[in-house]
Amino acid sequence: MLLHSNIIGEGLPFVILHGFLGMGDNWKTLGIQFSEQNYQVHLVDQRNHGHSFHNNEFNYEVLVEDLKDYCNSHQLENIILLGHSMGGKTAMLFAAKYPELVKKLIIADISPRFYPVHHDGILNGLSALNFDILKSRGEADKVLSGYVSDIGTRQFLLKNLYWVEKGKLGLRMNLKVLKEEVAEVGEPLPSQATFEKDTLFLRGDRSEYIGVEDENIISNHFPNSKIMTISNAGHWLHAENPKDFFDAVMQFVS
Repeated sequence: MLLHSNIIGEGLPFVILHGFLGMGDNWKTLGIQFSEQNYQVHLVDQRNHGHSFHNNEFNYEVLVEDLKDYCNSHQLENIILLGHSMGGKTAMLFAAKYPELVKKLIIADISPRFYPVHHDGILNGLSALNFDILKSRGEADKVLSGYVSDIGTRQFLLKNLYWVEKGKLGLRMNLKVLKEEVAEVGEPLPSQATFEKDTLFLRGDRSEYIGVEDENIISNHFPNSKIMTISNAGHWLHAENPKDFFDAVMQFVS
């Protein structure tokens, strides 16, 4: 089964991988901007997310093979690969396994290390959405607000809502499997995995995902990497400060 994507523009292939509970569409605004710089941008939905297929197996090994199949199918090589959060972990492992396919690697606000499970409130809130009763986004947001206080995070999550049929809402993501396999999201990059080509790590100045203690582990796995901090941004740095994010990426790829 092939991953769903939205392909924008013409030029050098530029593949973007979203984070946990997200979808390629989260990157549409930046994707259009990148495409205007002579890139063919691939906004990919990873398995169990967005419009892509649902499957009970969910870990970084299979996410990497999904992307390999996608690149083969679209005859992509020499790609710019950008991944955010969970997508960043997929991108790291993909680059380490298939370095011949990747020209440059960009990782947004995630380190190769292990992260403990920290999505409980979000997953419980999504599980509390009863679509036999809820008839609007506003009603869903009200339920979710009991579990997730941050309005930006709720808006991000509610992008997963869609009309299954007239009058009946549902979630695009495979919530059951993502809940069962949530521990996989925090798994570290295998200790022997390395990627020798140019790599850029971008972190938000208000985020705690990449700290000073992560700098050594990053350089061990990615010897030709640099770390840049995006100001006025947390974990969703590309949405919170898209201008500086765009500028940093373009400076790195050109």
